[in-house]
Amino acid sequence: MSREHIIHFKVIRPHETKTLRGLVYLEDGQQPTLQDFERCLRECGHEVTLQDPEQCIFRAYDEASGEYLIDVLEDYKKPDRDRHTEQLAKSFMKQDPLL
Repeated sequence: MSREHIIHFKVIRPHETKTLRGLVYLEDGQQPTLQDFERCLRECGHEVTLQDPEQCIFRAYDEASGEYLIDVLEDYKKPDRDRHTEQLAKSFMKQDPLL
């Protein structure tokens, strides 16, 4: 049975840097490989070639912005707060409490 795995990556262009994410499906207990990262980036619309396999850095080219780098963030720290739980808790709070 396959499970979803979110891949976080940083797109580094000459004038801007963005942190984005993609999704791959892996079998239970399987870790993502460089080929999984490459497939995910291609599905996100980036034409990539592997530049540094140890650091998971890809080189990409776009006609509009030229050449840029994509750094896959393998040790991305997940947020400590759960936004869905916070929204659920807020829905149970009274909007106008009586004083």
